[in-house]
Amino acid sequence: MMKYMKPLSLFQELQKTNLLERGRFLGLDVGDKYVGLAVSDSVNKIATPLSVLLRKKSNIDLMAADFLSLIEEFNLRSFIVGCPFDRQRPSADAAQIKVFVDDLCKTGKLEGVKYTFWNECYTTKNVELLLKPLELHPVEMKTMLDKFAAVGILQGYLDYVNRSRLHSDVEDLTENS
Repeated sequence: MMKYMKPLSLFQELQKTNLLERGRFLGLDVGDKYVGLAVSDSVNKIATPLSVLLRKKSNIDLMAADFLSLIEEFNLRSFIVGCPFDRQRPSADAAQIKVFVDDLCKTGKLEGVKYTFWNECYTTKNVELLLKPLELHPVEMKTMLDKFAAVGILQGYLDYVNRSRLHSDVEDLTENS
């Protein structure tokens, strides 16, 4: 079964593994109709847009199979799932994203895959503002929005964990001096 981990713990656990076994992260921007995907580079510093999957309640097994193919192709170890965090009130979007992850878990196909949630507030809006001047066809615009929102989610996570790692490395150096 898939396993939830706290954001920093997920990265720290991955860092403890052998460099060849470390693997990469997959960023997910889960929407009502599509799931935008982004993948990290081999050293988990930079996110790159990957693709968009069609999302339907009836195709969760097909999506799990697609994720399995991506895991093998890109040596993926963990998923970073965008989720809007609003401390003021519960979010319907956050609930549907958690249902999506639960449904993926229930397929039983993603055994051993670890995941965490990462705040995606304003990610799509920021990408929309960047793409608007390009005057893309609406279908192309939606695909680009979903992929680059996934990049924003994953890059935000990578920046955070790499900064945290750098900060702890500096602390270790000062303690050992």
